[in-house]
Amino acid sequence: MTTPERARSFGAAAAAYAAHRPGYPTAAVDWALAPVAGGPLRLLDLAAGTGKLTQALVDRGEVTAVEPDAAMLAELRSRLPGVRALEGTAEAIPLPHGSFDAVLVGQAWHWFDHDRAYAEVARVLRPGGVLAALWNGEDGTVEWVRGFHEAGGWASHPVRGPEEEPPRLAHPAFVSDGYAQFPHLLPTTVDGLVATLRTHSWALVAEPAEREAAFARLRAYLAARPETASGEFVLPLVTDVVRAIRR
Repeated sequence: MTTPERARSFGAAAAAYAAHRPGYPTAAVDWALAPVAGGPLRLLDLAAGTGKLTQALVDRGEVTAVEPDAAMLAELRSRLPGVRALEGTAEAIPLPHGSFDAVLVGQAWHWFDHDRAYAEVARVLRPGGVLAALWNGEDGTVEWVRGFHEAGGWASHPVRGPEEEPPRLAHPAFVSDGYAQFPHLLPTTVDGLVATLRTHSWALVAEPAEREAAFARLRAYLAARPETASGEFVLPLVTDVVRAIRR
């Protein structure tokens, strides 16, 4: 399955994505917006999905969401009816030059055609504006978390290593402005974790028998671990944020 096909796989699970994917910690969003903080902001959530990051932005200024998938966009509109939500892509943003103080991307920057996306983000940002990309991932410093990935055996969804950092944002139109990590604890259950994993691209494109075998191994592993055997537990996540400033 090619990257574009995987990138387009989420619409089939839009309702589940909205129900089960985690949001973003306040501290991570605060850090992303720190260079432009101090007043009402014009904010773009690019590749907004069902609005997980959009929700964290609505009290910070005037928010516009752009999303290419019609099913994901419909979920966003139903959950956040007060947000301006447009169909569009990172490579062709349907908005005027200099429209925003900040463009934020949650869980999606790796799906873009980066050369075209950088050019479009630079076009819609004002000089001095912020581009920030955020990702939630399981915390690979925790032994039992690494273990459940090994038990599942899904090589296409690797746990983040303790020493791993996402690539910095690098383009002539921007000045790279660093990287930060934020702990993000997610109360969940065995069924909740499986439901969340079903919304990941590897699960959406996998052969059904392969996918269900992986989840059976995962359930057996979690049933045997003291941290998760009760069926209810806290999943330790880390939110990575990379930031750049428009020249």
